[in-house]
Amino acid sequence: MTESATSSSLSPATPPTVLCIDDEANILSSLKRLFRPHGYRILTADGGSAGLALLEQEAVDVVVCDMRMPGMSGAEVLEQVRLRSPETVRILLTGYADVSSTIAAINRGEIYRYISKPWDDNEILLTVRDALERKLLKAEKQRLEALTLRQNEELKELNASLEEKVRQRTEALHQAMEQLSATHEKLKKGFYTSIQVFANLMELREGSMAGHSRRVAELCRGLAKKMGLPATDTQDLVVAALLHDIGKIGLPDYMLVKPFSNLTNEERAEYIKHPTKGAAALMALDQLANAANLVRCHHERYDGQGYPNRLSALNIPQGARLLAVANDFDALQAGRLVPKKLSRNGALNLIIEGRGTRYDPAVVDAFADLVSKVPEAEYNGPEVLLTSAQLQAGMVLTRDIVTRDGLLLLAREYVLDNSLIEQIRNFERADGHVLTINVRPSE
Repeated sequence: MTESATSSSLSPATPPTVLCIDDEANILSSLKRLFRPHGYRILTADGGSAGLALLEQEAVDVVVCDMRMPGMSGAEVLEQVRLRSPETVRILLTGYADVSSTIAAINRGEIYRYISKPWDDNEILLTVRDALERKLLKAEKQRLEALTLRQNEELKELNASLEEKVRQRTEALHQAMEQLSATHEKLKKGFYTSIQVFANLMELREGSMAGHSRRVAELCRGLAKKMGLPATDTQDLVVAALLHDIGKIGLPDYMLVKPFSNLTNEERAEYIKHPTKGAAALMALDQLANAANLVRCHHERYDGQGYPNRLSALNIPQGARLLAVANDFDALQAGRLVPKKLSRNGALNLIIEGRGTRYDPAVVDAFADLVSKVPEAEYNGPEVLLTSAQLQAGMVLTRDIVTRDGLLLLAREYVLDNSLIEQIRNFERADGHVLTINVRPSE
């Protein structure tokens, strides 16, 4: 079955213009009747001179020209079209078996196609349609190439500007950076810095989530040490703990602060997709493949009633079983699982109640022993979001202070003193931008 000429993928903003040139009025009428139903704008000329005159006045996409005409032949006309409007597609109608004349038209006019008269309606329609699509694709290619070139130039300028800004900021904060060199060098390591950035993405959405991933990661680190996990497994677990909520980025704000027990059925159906989405976002990086699997499985239950794959018991990766306990322990205290925020002991009691059903018994036993040995005063609770004017000496940063240009000013866990607080305020005044500062109070 031949392709129908009546269907076309071409959809320009304005109708394509087709110029038909022939010295026979009946031929021009036939072409107009043929093309007009297909949405083309049709221009006609009864000879080469008239056609070229129209070309000077109108933007023409396709020229369909007869070979044999008085005055100028089709080959001569299409040669002039090529010279005057090279982007116009050229099609030749030839009504006699003159091979040499056709070859001349091809060579001189660089025609797209030639069609013998009498023509087949479907063939000529398909030819014109294909010619227009080819022209449109070529124009789009040129547009994209020009856009790419322009964007590359803009990117070069932006990079140069950013490098200069980094240099200026670095010089302005040189003294502070020297004091923080040991901590800063660790945080500059690309892999772990990226992990921290990803972990902060969700926490920047809502203040009540601030510090959650970091606290869960620290709990996982201690629990992994107590249970004797190998160093590589511990590293994968800590990374997974930092990134376990990355799949929530697409959720609306209200769902992030609403306790899970209060979600509607529709909201829960959307919410429980986040482990799978989070794992998918991380799987592309080989270094995060193991962590991604722990992210996927950290809401599985020991009794097989969890999500997304309803794994049970030892079929759940060991790191995910540890992460589930640490995550729920912190979330219960923040009011993210049940409406009421629980104390540390209340959260631990609920974890113990889930032993053997929701959680791995061995993990719960180790976790209960670990937490019971940490005095209440030493547990790092939710952080506080402050302005620079509210900072006091002795407060501890719970997240890096980063400029809007991505420059690290101070790293998390740094203890603030009066000198650094004044430098932070001076930087805000010079930059004209208020920094986001998350701290926990001094002891």
